[in-house]
Amino acid sequence: MKTKIMKLILAVGCLASAQLFAASPDKAVFRAGAAASNITPFLGGKIVGNFVQPTATNVHDELHARCLVLDDGKTRLALVVCDLLGISRSVSTEARKLIQQNTGIPPEHVLISAVHTHSACVASGKGTPGEYNKFVAQRIADGVQTAIGRLRPAQAAFVTAEAPEHVSNRRWFMKPGTVPPNPFGGVDRVKMNPPGGSPDLVEPAGPTDPTVSVLALREPEGRPIAVYSAYSLHYVGGVRDGDISADYYGMYCEELKRLLGARDQDPPFVAMMANGTSGDINSINFRMPRPSLPPYVRMRAIADDIARKVHAALAKAEYRGGVTLAARFREPTIASRQPTAEQLAWAKETLAKPAPKSDKVDMPATYARRTLSVAAMPKTVLAPLQVFRIGPVCIASMPCEVFCEIGLEFKKRSAVQPAFMVSLAHDGLGYLPTPRHFALGGYETWLGTSRMEPQASEKMLDALLEMEAEVRDQP
Repeated sequence: MKTKIMKLILAVGCLASAQLFAASPDKAVFRAGAAASNITPFLGGKIVGNFVQPTATNVHDELHARCLVLDDGKTRLALVVCDLLGISRSVSTEARKLIQQNTGIPPEHVLISAVHTHSACVASGKGTPGEYNKFVAQRIADGVQTAIGRLRPAQAAFVTAEAPEHVSNRRWFMKPGTVPPNPFGGVDRVKMNPPGGSPDLVEPAGPTDPTVSVLALREPEGRPIAVYSAYSLHYVGGVRDGDISADYYGMYCEELKRLLGARDQDPPFVAMMANGTSGDINSINFRMPRPSLPPYVRMRAIADDIARKVHAALAKAEYRGGVTLAARFREPTIASRQPTAEQLAWAKETLAKPAPKSDKVDMPATYARRTLSVAAMPKTVLAPLQVFRIGPVCIASMPCEVFCEIGLEFKKRSAVQPAFMVSLAHDGLGYLPTPRHFALGGYETWLGTSRMEPQASEKMLDALLEMEAEVRDQP
């Protein structure tokens, strides 16, 4: 009898233990997957990014939408970097709608940004206007869906690399009387891209950010999955006329893949380089005359050097599993800049004059047309802003060519650390200077180049910091 009682107690105890174990779900496993979709346009479209737009006649290197999906068991996030000058609101909206339909990831959990290569087509390729936009949106959605199919257990690490020699502030104070008139007939206090080595240079009008921010994902056994990087360098350029190219962003991705020994890996390793906050930053050292180099030489040198520095930083990375995710997305209303009555009168008068006979771009006429275009636009815009928290890392984004000091301010003020910002996300709302720069003038502040009110950067940064506080507190 005693033996039977003991067996009964043991059986009941085992049953209770089994029920308790079943009621406690396994701890969620953090997973990551990555994919790259080819978004190279047909030849014959216009290459955008400069006042003169050559026809695309050659593909130097393919363009991609590079996609990373993260999953913590409760939340999924997708990060997409496109080898394009910019992302229009329509492309971002359509791509995120397709992603939600195909995968269930809500639009607010998808971050789509552009690298800002000046060697890509936008808005339309060869064929019907809008055809290329539809193609890009579909390929972004395809890339995210493919990345989901490659989700596997993962660990994450954050590292930084310093590359100060490749970034320079391109806005310069110059000696009195040496800044040429702007297209509106006035005189600015600073000049964008002054002559290299000029004796009239005084000092840069703003800082630089030399840091490459790197979020790395790998399998628990050590095989790399993806690297999401951001660096505040506008673009490098130096391509042949008519060439399509992802600029240094694409070259960096290929070189990092080579350095990691992941070229033939299956599933494929995906490197990504997003544009940080580079609205006033480029790679030219204006204190010295700039030597003339063959096409792609400078671009390759910069890409390879950054890849080497990131590779060295990754060798010291400390990876962790159990990463949790959170996201916020908002669209605050920001006032648009409006031309004054005097500016409208100037624009109409300028366009009424006969066009000068010259091969050079008529800058007054160009900005007169832009002034009239601005006057016809809505008086306010919606600015899509986004914050992701990936473990202890905070990534924020803005839909503009963001000045460097804004990104530095976000890094400094974010309570979630480490933190960094990505530009040109979900829309292309022009340059985003800080208020002080509007008093200095220069290309980035001109009406028709900068579209939003002078206080826009402060309002948008405050909104991002509110969102950052919310993801910080979310478990």
